[in-house]
Amino acid sequence: MASSLNKKFEQQLAQVQQLEQLLEQELALISAREPDALLDVVKQKEVLIEAIQTVDNDIKFALGKLRANADTDAGAELLDDDASALKASIEAVIENCRHKTAVNQAAVEQGQLRVSHLRNLMMEVRAKESLTYNKSGKPTGAGSLKGIKA
Repeated sequence: MASSLNKKFEQQLAQVQQLEQLLEQELALISAREPDALLDVVKQKEVLIEAIQTVDNDIKFALGKLRANADTDAGAELLDDDASALKASIEAVIENCRHKTAVNQAAVEQGQLRVSHLRNLMMEVRAKESLTYNKSGKPTGAGSLKGIKA
Protein backbone atom coordinates (compact mmCIF):
# COMPACT_ATOMS: atom_id res chain seq x y z
CA MET A 1 0.00 0.00 0.00
CA ALA A 2 2.82 2.41 0.83
CA SER A 3 4.54 1.87 -2.53
CA SER A 4 1.28 2.59 -4.39
CA LEU A 5 0.87 5.75 -2.31
CA ASN A 6 4.46 6.76 -3.15
CA LYS A 7 3.66 6.25 -6.85
CA LYS A 8 0.64 8.52 -6.52
CA PHE A 9 2.80 11.14 -4.78
CA GLU A 10 5.40 10.86 -7.56
CA GLN A 11 2.67 11.20 -10.18
CA GLN A 12 1.27 14.27 -8.47
CA LEU A 13 4.72 15.81 -8.10
CA ALA A 14 5.28 15.42 -11.84
CA GLN A 15 1.89 16.99 -12.52
CA VAL A 16 2.42 20.03 -10.31
CA GLN A 17 5.87 20.53 -11.84
CA GLN A 18 4.22 20.47 -15.26
CA LEU A 19 1.68 23.01 -13.98
CA GLU A 20 4.54 25.21 -12.82
CA GLN A 21 6.01 25.12 -16.35
CA LEU A 22 2.64 25.97 -17.88
CA LEU A 23 2.36 28.97 -15.55
CA GLU A 24 5.77 30.17 -16.77
CA GLN A 25 4.62 29.77 -20.38
CA GLU A 26 1.42 31.60 -19.54
CA LEU A 27 3.33 34.61 -18.21
CA ALA A 28 5.53 34.70 -21.31
CA LEU A 29 2.44 34.64 -23.54
CA ILE A 30 0.71 37.32 -21.48
CA SER A 31 3.79 39.52 -21.86
CA ALA A 32 4.06 38.77 -25.58
CA ARG A 33 0.32 39.45 -26.06
CA GLU A 34 -0.35 36.24 -27.96
CA PRO A 35 -4.01 35.46 -27.19
CA ASP A 36 -4.37 32.33 -29.35
CA ALA A 37 -1.37 30.59 -27.83
CA LEU A 38 -2.47 31.79 -24.39
CA LEU A 39 -5.87 30.14 -24.82
CA ASP A 40 -4.14 26.85 -25.68
CA VAL A 41 -2.05 27.05 -22.50
CA VAL A 42 -5.14 27.87 -20.43
CA LYS A 43 -6.91 24.79 -21.83
CA GLN A 44 -3.87 22.63 -21.04
CA LYS A 45 -3.86 24.06 -17.53
CA GLU A 46 -7.53 23.19 -17.02
CA VAL A 47 -6.97 19.58 -18.12
CA LEU A 48 -3.89 19.29 -15.92
CA ILE A 49 -5.64 20.74 -12.87
CA GLU A 50 -8.45 18.20 -13.30
CA ALA A 51 -5.84 15.41 -13.48
CA ILE A 52 -4.14 16.75 -10.34
CA GLN A 53 -7.51 16.77 -8.58
CA THR A 54 -8.13 13.14 -9.59
CA VAL A 55 -4.76 12.02 -8.23
CA ASP A 56 -5.36 14.09 -5.10
CA ASN A 57 -8.63 12.24 -4.54
CA ASP A 58 -6.81 8.91 -5.03
CA ILE A 59 -4.22 9.97 -2.44
CA LYS A 60 -6.95 10.96 0.03
CA PHE A 61 -8.64 7.60 -0.46
CA ALA A 62 -5.35 5.73 0.06
CA LEU A 63 -4.57 7.76 3.18
CA GLY A 64 -8.05 6.98 4.51
CA LYS A 65 -7.35 3.28 4.04
CA LEU A 66 -4.00 3.66 5.82
CA ARG A 67 -5.66 5.41 8.74
CA ALA A 68 -8.28 2.68 8.97
CA ASN A 69 -5.59 -0.03 8.93
CA ALA A 70 -3.18 1.83 11.21
CA ASP A 71 -2.55 0.82 14.78
CA THR A 72 -4.54 2.55 17.42
CA ASP A 73 -1.39 4.46 18.40
CA ALA A 74 -2.20 8.12 18.08
CA GLY A 75 1.46 8.91 17.47
CA ALA A 76 1.97 6.40 14.65
CA GLU A 77 3.16 7.98 11.41
CA LEU A 78 1.07 7.09 8.36
CA LEU A 79 3.70 8.07 5.79
CA ASP A 80 7.20 6.70 5.44
CA ASP A 81 10.17 9.02 4.90
CA ASP A 82 9.97 8.83 1.09
CA ALA A 83 6.28 9.68 1.04
CA SER A 84 6.80 12.52 3.52
CA ALA A 85 9.60 13.95 1.38
CA LEU A 86 7.47 13.68 -1.76
CA LYS A 87 4.57 15.37 0.01
CA ALA A 88 6.83 18.21 1.15
CA SER A 89 8.14 18.64 -2.41
CA ILE A 90 4.60 18.74 -3.79
CA GLU A 91 3.60 21.37 -1.23
CA ALA A 92 6.65 23.49 -2.11
CA VAL A 93 5.89 23.34 -5.85
CA ILE A 94 2.22 24.16 -5.20
CA GLU A 95 3.24 27.19 -3.15
CA ASN A 96 5.46 28.30 -6.04
CA CYS A 97 2.50 27.77 -8.42
CA ARG A 98 0.35 29.99 -6.21
CA HIS A 99 2.98 32.71 -6.41
CA LYS A 100 3.25 32.38 -10.21
CA THR A 101 -0.54 32.51 -10.50
CA ALA A 102 -0.60 35.76 -8.51
CA VAL A 103 2.12 37.21 -10.78
CA ASN A 104 0.18 36.14 -13.89
CA GLN A 105 -2.99 37.67 -12.49
CA ALA A 106 -1.20 40.96 -11.87
CA ALA A 107 0.19 40.89 -15.42
CA VAL A 108 -3.29 40.36 -16.86
CA GLU A 109 -4.68 43.20 -14.76
CA GLN A 110 -1.89 45.51 -15.91
CA GLY A 111 -2.60 44.54 -19.51
CA GLN A 112 -6.27 45.33 -19.04
CA LEU A 113 -5.40 48.71 -17.54
CA ARG A 114 -3.19 49.48 -20.54
CA VAL A 115 -5.96 48.55 -22.97
CA SER A 116 -8.44 50.70 -21.05
CA HIS A 117 -6.01 53.62 -21.04
CA LEU A 118 -5.39 53.23 -24.77
CA ARG A 119 -9.13 53.12 -25.44
CA ASN A 120 -9.59 56.35 -23.46
CA LEU A 121 -6.77 58.04 -25.38
CA MET A 122 -8.32 57.01 -28.69
CA MET A 123 -11.69 58.40 -27.63
CA GLU A 124 -10.05 61.70 -26.68
CA VAL A 125 -8.30 61.90 -30.06
CA ARG A 126 -11.58 61.20 -31.88
CA ALA A 127 -13.32 63.87 -29.81
CA LYS A 128 -10.60 66.40 -30.70
CA GLU A 129 -10.77 65.49 -34.38
CA SER A 130 -14.53 66.05 -34.47
CA LEU A 131 -14.22 69.41 -32.74
CA THR A 132 -15.51 72.38 -34.77
CA TYR A 133 -16.29 76.00 -34.01
CA ASN A 134 -19.67 77.73 -34.09
CA LYS A 135 -20.45 81.26 -35.41
CA SER A 136 -19.29 82.88 -32.20
CA GLY A 137 -15.94 81.03 -32.24
CA LYS A 138 -16.72 78.60 -29.44
CA PRO A 139 -15.63 74.96 -29.85
CA THR A 140 -18.41 72.42 -30.36
CA GLY A 141 -18.62 68.76 -31.32
CA ALA A 142 -19.31 67.83 -34.97
CA GLY A 143 -22.64 66.28 -34.02
CA SER A 144 -24.06 69.53 -32.65
CA LEU A 145 -24.96 71.25 -35.91
CA LYS A 146 -28.68 71.14 -35.14
CA GLY A 147 -29.13 74.94 -35.07
CA ILE A 148 -27.85 75.51 -38.64
CA LYS A 149 -30.50 75.71 -41.35
CA ALA A 150 -29.79 75.67 -45.05
